[in-house]
Amino acid sequence: MESKQPRLIVFSSLFPSSAQPNAGVFIRERMFKVGQHCPLVVVSPVPWFPLQHLLRRYKPGFRPQPPRYENQQGVDVYFPRFFSVPGFFKNLDGFFMALSALTTLYRLKKQFAFNIIDAHFAYPDGYAATLLGKWFNVPVTITLRGTEVPLSRMPGRKKRLLKALDRATRVFSVSDSLKRHVVLLGAQEDKIEVIGNGVDTQKFYPIDRLIARERFALSAQTKVFISVGALVDRKGHHRVIDILPALLKEFPDLVYLIVGGASPEGDNRLFLEQKVSQMQLSEHVRLLGALSAEEIKYPLSAADVFVLATSNEGWANVFLEAMACGLPVITTDVGGNKEVVKEAYLGEVVEFNNSQSLFDALLAALNKTWDKSTIIEYAKQNSWDKRVDRLVTIFYSLIGNR
Repeated sequence: MESKQPRLIVFSSLFPSSAQPNAGVFIRERMFKVGQHCPLVVVSPVPWFPLQHLLRRYKPGFRPQPPRYENQQGVDVYFPRFFSVPGFFKNLDGFFMALSALTTLYRLKKQFAFNIIDAHFAYPDGYAATLLGKWFNVPVTITLRGTEVPLSRMPGRKKRLLKALDRATRVFSVSDSLKRHVVLLGAQEDKIEVIGNGVDTQKFYPIDRLIARERFALSAQTKVFISVGALVDRKGHHRVIDILPALLKEFPDLVYLIVGGASPEGDNRLFLEQKVSQMQLSEHVRLLGALSAEEIKYPLSAADVFVLATSNEGWANVFLEAMACGLPVITTDVGGNKEVVKEAYLGEVVEFNNSQSLFDALLAALNKTWDKSTIIEYAKQNSWDKRVDRLVTIFYSLIGNR
């Protein structure tokens, strides 16, 4: 008789590894908390093609290859390789991803007896997962996380992501705006449920401000704001740097902290460093690199305001993480940002790519006295517990309804 306990394969090509420790941390955070209620194994396909080692002569960080297996916090994580030529045949990534995972899942079906495949991102991951779900006769869930917006502008990938959503048993969206986006594309609305991301307040909480500032050699009087996000154009660190000269007229000792490193999307650190140098802002901008979740609370606690001038987000976990440390958030009106920064006491959402609006909001935020305890309480109300309880309930219902 088949077990009625959900046994999940978490399927996502974006997942932390020893080669990329900060990739997809938000997926691991969410799903490992689900794993406290029902067993799971992670399968994270890694793109590969025969000559890619040659590209590393010109791009040293190109497609870092993790080991094929890791144990993370007691959870088995597999990294099978799938055929993917950069820039070509991207419409076939979903098929090759499914094919590459076939052997791994066949072995896991015998050893682990999984009964749900839980995929993250509609394409290529969700598309591959629905193929595997058909081959192994198990239900598939897909979580929409934001990449569906740019991918829907490409006809081939739009077609495949919609096919994945149609085949999936249930679909989760991290924001209502993302749900509405795919429904307008033609996805079935009644199978999509909005379950936002959360925050772990055991990891993110305010450190004494003076102690945090001593860590970064910042004086008590200095105005400090911070961005946390991968060093890629989408996150908009360069947009914040552009308005720094105007802000320095108001706050001559202002310091801008940027936490983040390379990601699968790219690495524009050199561009940012050159920009800072050309604008003669080296004394005011600090690129701190990628930090672990345990470390990020220190620069967050040292700052006065959090800012992210991003061009696209599904649901930015980092907003809640900043709020859990007592920071107001200034961000752009894209994706689900308004669903997180939903009240004036939490910060301000401004028009995207409007440097004057971004300047005005940051200037006002730096001059304002914020009620940090209220901001922290809002973060606590958005802890992972409520999100995870809902996910686990749905996973149990999928097994019960089989």
